[in-house]
Amino acid sequence: MDSSAHAAPGLRERLGSAIFAQVAGPAGPKNRARIHETPGPRWFGPDRPIRSVHGDASMFIGGLRALLLQSLHPLAMAAVEAHSGYRGDPWGRLQRTSTFLAVTTYGTADDAQRAVDHVRAVHSRVRGTTSRGESYYAADPHLLGWVHVAEVESFLLAHQRFGVEPLDAAGCDGYITDAARVAEALGVIDPPRNRRELAARLGEYRGELRPTSEAREAARFILLHPPLPWVARAPYAVLAANSVAALPRWARTALELPRLPGVAEACVAPTGRALTAAIRWAMVPPRPAM
Repeated sequence: MDSSAHAAPGLRERLGSAIFAQVAGPAGPKNRARIHETPGPRWFGPDRPIRSVHGDASMFIGGLRALLLQSLHPLAMAAVEAHSGYRGDPWGRLQRTSTFLAVTTYGTADDAQRAVDHVRAVHSRVRGTTSRGESYYAADPHLLGWVHVAEVESFLLAHQRFGVEPLDAAGCDGYITDAARVAEALGVIDPPRNRRELAARLGEYRGELRPTSEAREAARFILLHPPLPWVARAPYAVLAANSVAALPRWARTALELPRLPGVAEACVAPTGRALTAAIRWAMVPPRPAM
């Protein structure tokens, strides 16, 4: 019997398990079972676009882009710098975020509400002052609104570039509408519900954005110094390069991120598509909700 017939499934399982363990943490298997196997109504049915977007490997690129873009709001960055512990425990932060996305996207309505209530309680305790003396409050609806629109634009853009099945126009608007459901639960007031409103809202925040030393340091940490074993550095570099390439030029300039030469930049997107396809192949899809 050809041993290669067994090698591929074995490799696939090992890779998928390693990626899942890194993203979901030690409680990942238990959380996945609870999220997907607990019966009950969900916020989003199986046909909703948010399930397609949040379940695709393109989220790895979208998530990195979102972090870079969000850092350009000085109040949001100050809160992250002072309270998130992203340097000391970056994987813990990723695991908490990924679990929140999974619970609110696929979990029961009761579990989704409990996850939102927990995040709101954490936000209510995050207050402080920037180096310029500006006050920030993580539960401020306006600041939450920036975090939301930067995240939604990043996830959707990455999905349209690297997702296995990009959404049509109605699907894109549907995703933004779905995401608004979660945003409102978190305290965002009147979040955008279609691409036109999303673009307009992003534009409204431009005057508040500026690069800070904390934002540039965070970008260097995220892109150049992730706490990863050497074997994972090359694939991560591909994800990082594609997240940077997906940023608007003004954001790259603000964060002092280098622009690749034309030929090199043209090669970035194909590597992103290849890597997300490999991650998609390796990851075992979650069981459908009951």
